[in-house]
Amino acid sequence: MIEISPDSDFSIHNIPFGIYSIDGGKKHVAIAYGDYILDCYILSKLGLFDSIDIDGEVFAKPFLNDFIGLGKSVTNRVRSDIQAFLLDDDNVIWEAQNQFLFHQNKVTLHLPIQIGDYTDFYSSESHARNVGTMFRDPSNPLLPNWKHLPVAYHGRASSIFVSGTNFRRPLGQIKDLDQEGPRFGPTRKLDFELEMAAVIGKKSEWQEPISVDDAMDYVFGYVLFNDWSARDIQQWETAPLGPFLGKNFFSSISPWVVTTEALAPFQIKSKVQDPPPLPYLQEKDGFQYDVDLTVHFRTKEGQSKLICQSNFSNLYWTVAQQIAHHTVNGCNLNVGDLLASGTISGDREGSFGSLLEITWSGNNPILFEDGNTRTFVEDGDSIMMSGYGEQAGKRIGFGNLVNTVLE
Repeated sequence: MIEISPDSDFSIHNIPFGIYSIDGGKKHVAIAYGDYILDCYILSKLGLFDSIDIDGEVFAKPFLNDFIGLGKSVTNRVRSDIQAFLLDDDNVIWEAQNQFLFHQNKVTLHLPIQIGDYTDFYSSESHARNVGTMFRDPSNPLLPNWKHLPVAYHGRASSIFVSGTNFRRPLGQIKDLDQEGPRFGPTRKLDFELEMAAVIGKKSEWQEPISVDDAMDYVFGYVLFNDWSARDIQQWETAPLGPFLGKNFFSSISPWVVTTEALAPFQIKSKVQDPPPLPYLQEKDGFQYDVDLTVHFRTKEGQSKLICQSNFSNLYWTVAQQIAHHTVNGCNLNVGDLLASGTISGDREGSFGSLLEITWSGNNPILFEDGNTRTFVEDGDSIMMSGYGEQAGKRIGFGNLVNTVLE
């Protein structure tokens, strides 16, 4: 019924969930398939989910939280029923396709989840080593705790927006090396951070830690995540409590939540951790995801360049370990919470997930074909992130995450 490109991120094997509207109308839950979206609320009204014990009004919500909160026994049934429907050209529901089927370029995609809390981890060893080499001790770049626990900080959920949201350069205090005190002004070192974020799909109870072996039951799916950073503001304010205004001005996520079930074929065994972590962080079958990640930089002059090729698997700590550590002290998680991975950098040039690393703190500018250079993001520039896994003819992708700095 619907023809899609074989290299589409949104294949029959994917079926990610998001929120859409048309011409300012009501927001509904939808899925992506090829270049199209299917409205789950209308499909429920047409009877597609009659065999599932579900109130169709859950698809008329402005966020996915209520749907996700129904649990995987329900959400997986919805996803599998949609897959079966897409493969059944004879289903009578297709006669009403003008009611539920729309091209993606005709709709507006919205922030898919209502984010209650957001935690940003620091789980790529290569990234931590690069930062430690630049700013601490090249001979001993990792802090003493780094290989013993998943380092993280609590971020600001109110300033996380969906792809396509553009923003102004942030202001803050900056301490220049040649000045005795700080000055106030716009950041001159605006940076991106290539990350993935886990969407929590199950509530946990306060003072009841989540076992590392049960942790993945609490993850509904994943989105691309760009943790925009003002490096000069961040550097001055970080000691002693960590990032504040250098991070909380804006972060962005991709509009489609790709489920853990869709990503299951791309699980690969996690790396051996040395030294072994404490028992509460030791997994029986720890895994990462083999998902290729890319970053393209487009200048305000119109030049575009691939500046990063990394992989979701370039992490030392797994999502399960992050959740186990997050909750071991009794902290509770809620549906819609977002756990970001931290910058995902590989161990070679070309795989670094931030301009801080790519340009080595501004010392190695990026050269574009028109002769212009960049060390950090300038007004009018855009950053586009994408990610996909592919094997045995199956492709699962996240679409694009794009933001532009306003001039």
